[in-house]
Amino acid sequence: MRQNDNYRQMLDPGKPKNLPINSDYQENISRIKGEFGNSTDIVFREISFSKVKGSVVYVDGLADNHTINDFFIEALTEESKKVEINSFELMLNFATGLGSVQAIDNWDKVYEFLLSGNTIIFLNGYNQAISVETKGWEKRAISEPTTELSIRGPKDSFTETLRTNTAQIRRRIKSPNLWLETIKIGTVSQTDVGIMYIKGIANEKIVTEVKDRLNRINMDSIVGSGYIEQLIEDQSWTSFPTTFHVERPDVVTSHLLEGRIALIVDGSPFVLTVPAIFIQFFQAPDDYYSRFDLSTAIRLLRILAFFIAIMGPALYISATTFHQEMIPTTMAIAIAAQRENVPFPAFVEALIMEVTFEILREAGLRLPRAVGQAVSIVGALVIGQAAVQAGFVSPVMVIVVSITAIANFSTPSFAMAIAARLIRFILMFLATILGFYGIMLGIMFMSIHLCSLRSFGIPYMMPLAPFNIRNQQDVFLRFPIWAMKNRPMFISKGNMARTGENQKPSPPDKNNQTGTNGEQ
Repeated sequence: MRQNDNYRQMLDPGKPKNLPINSDYQENISRIKGEFGNSTDIVFREISFSKVKGSVVYVDGLADNHTINDFFIEALTEESKKVEINSFELMLNFATGLGSVQAIDNWDKVYEFLLSGNTIIFLNGYNQAISVETKGWEKRAISEPTTELSIRGPKDSFTETLRTNTAQIRRRIKSPNLWLETIKIGTVSQTDVGIMYIKGIANEKIVTEVKDRLNRINMDSIVGSGYIEQLIEDQSWTSFPTTFHVERPDVVTSHLLEGRIALIVDGSPFVLTVPAIFIQFFQAPDDYYSRFDLSTAIRLLRILAFFIAIMGPALYISATTFHQEMIPTTMAIAIAAQRENVPFPAFVEALIMEVTFEILREAGLRLPRAVGQAVSIVGALVIGQAAVQAGFVSPVMVIVVSITAIANFSTPSFAMAIAARLIRFILMFLATILGFYGIMLGIMFMSIHLCSLRSFGIPYMMPLAPFNIRNQQDVFLRFPIWAMKNRPMFISKGNMARTGENQKPSPPDKNNQTGTNGEQ
């Protein structure tokens, strides 16, 4: 946080830090009004009990008015009739019944606590103030995930409130080894960022690296987890995500139990987990709620769909432009007949359809949900049919683009799906120039690029490159739960044991079976 303080001083060099609080409470109130420009959401309430005069200050909307009025103001009035409250210490002791209470002696702390939802109490004649925790802003209720649906998994998701999100994780991991550290990032926004990990399972070197990268951030505001993601990733010049963002508490729980670190940003419903590896983006929550054979088959299907999503149009362009001999004769004649009246080459034809589909998809995301779905479906049908009838594209190209788009939706991670959409255009361009040879060059360079990436020091393609046979239990194949005895050794460096011995299910012993009546 020292670098953030230095940056704050650089932004406003004329304002000294840690100014002391004035003993005249009226001067303190005037200072707050001047600093906030007489903002109407800053509430001031005068208090006077026995020999004590002062003022209560809080931000309307951030503090809980019910707590302040019923459990502080009215309670203080009743208590003052019984006990003569005539000192700062007595007021401080009285306020302890409301939660976290502490004395503060400088203006930086006053602004920090005031804008965090606390109530500040100024007493006349004392150069200290009392901060009382009265947070109570409006927050969104926990709802079903919108971007990561699951059939058999839990239906709750993260919200925009930091404490709600940490509570959902602690409800699933009831262990004192689940540690949470909170830091403030952003010289103006002062956004709370929580670093959560399991002590003894997470790699301490990665935890230290995460903290160092967060402390190096010098920005005026952090609005969401996307800002943090772009500032802490190992490699910026790549389309592939090197941090994993998720809105499901059960997924974050499983990542923590594998030794990863979770970054929870106040105001964002998406939690970041690091380090991230390539195969992780093809693992869906339902893979672990279903039988291992079904999960393996579906995962392999997703990986196949990913390759279709990046190479579908490129293969069609290569086959129709350079390698017609590889197409069966009957199919080649049919494709040639359909493309007879198309005025554009295959690349331009594919580019028109792909760009049109991307525009429709983007429009469907930005419009209201009911209207967006109608625009995406009806727009694709109408425009596709009209383009075929007008002779701009061939029916085969509509089929290829449609299959490619559907395959792209099969990727569980939205970030990886976007990367596939960008790579698709690169492979289309290479296929237009060099055919299948260009596609193979593109795949080769993509593989080299993936092997060069790292996520907080962990190779992005682990455990495939470098290959580690002991960590192949949850890559292309998903082994049974009872067979996944150890955590990924390339992530966790602590407690590696995940399951005990003799966890494989088996039928009862034939010589010791229990009957329906409970008799041997």
